[in-house]
Amino acid sequence: MHDSHIGLAHGNGGRLMRELIDSVFARHLGRGNPILDVHLDAAPIELPRGRTLITTDGFTVQPLEFPGGNIGSLAVHGTCNDLAVAGATPFYLTLNAFIEEGLEVQLLERIVMSIAEAAKDTGVAVVAGDTKVVRRGEGGGLYLATTGVGIAPKAKVLKMSAIRTGDRILVSGPVGDHGVAVMLAREAFGMRGDLQSDAASVLPLTQAALEFDGLRFMRDPTRGGLATVMHELMHVTGLQIRLEQTAIPVREPVSAVCEMLGYDPLFLACEGRVVAVVSEQDADRLLTRWRMLSKGEHASCIGTVCSGKQRVILVTELGGERVLEELEDDPLPRIC
Repeated sequence: MHDSHIGLAHGNGGRLMRELIDSVFARHLGRGNPILDVHLDAAPIELPRGRTLITTDGFTVQPLEFPGGNIGSLAVHGTCNDLAVAGATPFYLTLNAFIEEGLEVQLLERIVMSIAEAAKDTGVAVVAGDTKVVRRGEGGGLYLATTGVGIAPKAKVLKMSAIRTGDRILVSGPVGDHGVAVMLAREAFGMRGDLQSDAASVLPLTQAALEFDGLRFMRDPTRGGLATVMHELMHVTGLQIRLEQTAIPVREPVSAVCEMLGYDPLFLACEGRVVAVVSEQDADRLLTRWRMLSKGEHASCIGTVCSGKQRVILVTELGGERVLEELEDDPLPRIC
């Protein structure tokens, strides 16, 4: 493919579209992936025994590239992480690319390479996909839509209804990194920084957690952040959620940006963290297990599920209590 930018003709089903698919998508996504056949309308797949889980997601992040990743790696990790926190091992992905006329081909190729690398690292195969080209001004450069398929053990079903009074709430690492990293990559508010997104596979963390009988539920705190997951737990269980502010890991650069701009890191997106609800008996053991992993070295027990009035309460550094209200407005421009 010799064009430097995407044109409308790259989506018309003709020669240029075939060259785009062959030279960019198939060349990178097909390397070491014999399942991918761009000439088929449907891909055959084989799945091991277990409960089959499926998820779907869309990605519209701006800028397309940011410290620690890009929209491509974010799409793979985001989709696979949704399967992982549900207790599944991801096996297959489909990929839809909505490309805006005028996008640089080199940028598209970097993103597709990143998709291939993230898929390889996660152990998942991209088996089918589609491309569409939209007119200039009708997209954000590139939008991605993905579907993921995974297998979970039949004996381990994670659900909020299993949560009990006294259960502990764990988070696998610092919160808010992705939200602030993307904002700084936009050079919003005239600010710059070298903080990287936490976008990564959480599969090692979730597989470690599945070893514990007391594991009740897991979630990745993406849009709306940690606080939004807590509100979801509260609404479904009808119980009170109490968080300890001093126990919640937040990196200093994230705290500094939030203090200057009036944001709360508890509402900012994470793309490589796990929130787990686990029995009191297994909480310390899971915490120790997570801290042995590279992505879990800063894991922390941050709160407790309690009886009492249905609300999310943050116990502050000074020992006071603050009710965390539910998110209504976007805390930042779209970041995933």
